[in-house]
Amino acid sequence: MNYPHPIIAREGWPFLGAAIAAALLVAWFAGGWWSAPVWLAGLFVLQFFRDPPRSIPGDANTVVSPADGRVVAVESSRDPYLLRDALKVSVFMNVFNVHSNRSPVDGEVRQTWYQPGAFLNAALDKASLENERNALWLRTATGADVTCVQIAGLIARRILCYVKAGDRLARGERFGFIRFGSRVDVYLPVSARVKAALGDKVHGGSSILAIL
Repeated sequence: MNYPHPIIAREGWPFLGAAIAAALLVAWFAGGWWSAPVWLAGLFVLQFFRDPPRSIPGDANTVVSPADGRVVAVESSRDPYLLRDALKVSVFMNVFNVHSNRSPVDGEVRQTWYQPGAFLNAALDKASLENERNALWLRTATGADVTCVQIAGLIARRILCYVKAGDRLARGERFGFIRFGSRVDVYLPVSARVKAALGDKVHGGSSILAIL
């Protein structure tokens, strides 16, 4: 959901606070050099939970990337949620990417699904159907259906989603977060014109994946 951007995602504040407190305690009781590894851990937490504001391109027919990362799949597929033929674009996030998730389109949340599962490497295609995941069915003003699926990864152990059926999302609006390495699949109508290519590096909210 919308909130003032402090550069650090709200999900990271407890982790960052704990890292700083731990580093200060080690420095106080053991000296500055002993606290260096803890400060390095704090820097990792800082970069992982960064959440910069983004400029959102396009119009109501534009599909933007729901996450930062690398495109690992662009293919014809079967949407397992809406049971239709679809075009699937998948974005893999490593631990150095921004992990905020953003709506790929302007639309209404028609339904959500949560499915517990495994924690396979999210770069593998079978992670789409076997890993823990949370899916959103979004319908645009023109009636196009888009399914956006948050998928946990090898290290990820927490999917956060802040929307429910009936909520409306603007293109590029923040709706969730996945902690520590993961993937997002987007299922599009077969009539969509995909602009992203396999291997592309994309940024959540600001990179165009397709045109509806």
